[in-house]
Amino acid sequence: MKACASLPTVVGILFLTAASLSLCAAQASYTIADLGTLNSNGYSVARAVNATAEVAGAAGTNNSNLSDVFFYSNGAMTSLGTLGGTSGIGNGINASGQVAGYSQNSSQTYRAFLSSGSTLTDIGDLGGGSAVAYALNDSGVVVGSAVTAKGENHPFLYRNGRMTDLGTLGSSNNDWWNSAQGINNSGVVTGTSYDAQGNFFGFVWKSGKMTKMGTLGGPWSQAYAINNKNQITGLAYTKNGSAHAFIANCGTCPLKDLGTFAGSTSTVWGFAINDSGVVVGQSTFAGTYHSFVYSGGKIKDLNSMIPAGSGWVLTEADSINAAGQIVGMGTHNGQEHAYLLTPQ
Repeated sequence: MKACASLPTVVGILFLTAASLSLCAAQASYTIADLGTLNSNGYSVARAVNATAEVAGAAGTNNSNLSDVFFYSNGAMTSLGTLGGTSGIGNGINASGQVAGYSQNSSQTYRAFLSSGSTLTDIGDLGGGSAVAYALNDSGVVVGSAVTAKGENHPFLYRNGRMTDLGTLGSSNNDWWNSAQGINNSGVVTGTSYDAQGNFFGFVWKSGKMTKMGTLGGPWSQAYAINNKNQITGLAYTKNGSAHAFIANCGTCPLKDLGTFAGSTSTVWGFAINDSGVVVGQSTFAGTYHSFVYSGGKIKDLNSMIPAGSGWVLTEADSINAAGQIVGMGTHNGQEHAYLLTPQ
């Protein structure tokens, strides 16, 4: 963050007014860029950003289920289309600009894809005909959820043309929450799975073994992202029934409750974490949602950290890169658009 002004002299300090101090304190922490849409009557949502501020997500037509996967770079949004169906979304992007996500095909079945340039390639399933992808690492290894031949949903890992079933924590149901949500460059995977009793927990998968994560004192947890230091974030339930974002420094480590910020209510999701341990996500807020950032031991509403009068309400923060740039979704003058925040 930039300083709000050059350091004053000792004499100057004595004459700083309350008004000037307030102006300094209110200076925005981020600039905001509207990533636009693919058509004049459209919406967009950003789901992932890489180190060079390339972004992936979905853009479509308002009041419809139509959407294309988009790739954003150097100020321009480009359509990557779909796998032949009416909708698709890019959920992850790596350092090479590869995008992973899911799309409907011509039969309107959801299929996982990995992009190569502007081409989306269907990466298969686990025998049950459907799959969705949520993340990938810099080696192009993809994770997500797929239906097995028995009709169960299982987390998967896709590498070198092969999809591997990661198993579950004991579940045999067909819920999409049995899914791998994040993978780091060491190939450690995190996600959420049901156990045999019907409870769901975050998990860590490493070297062929799935380990159940804990909670914040309540019954359940979900894991959404892992960084290259094996720090994990997600959502976990507390003893009083609320659900808060957390950081766990390893798969079996206790979960650290990130708390809430002024105005946020009972539910806070941690959606992404960078290698500095900065978390971004979403919280319920006065009947709607607000984006947040957690850094330096404090959780803050991102709406309080952008220029005043911008016309934006930031409702969801989905990804953060090493430089602290954040992407997500918000409303800009009433229109639902993807955004890119850059620290000042």
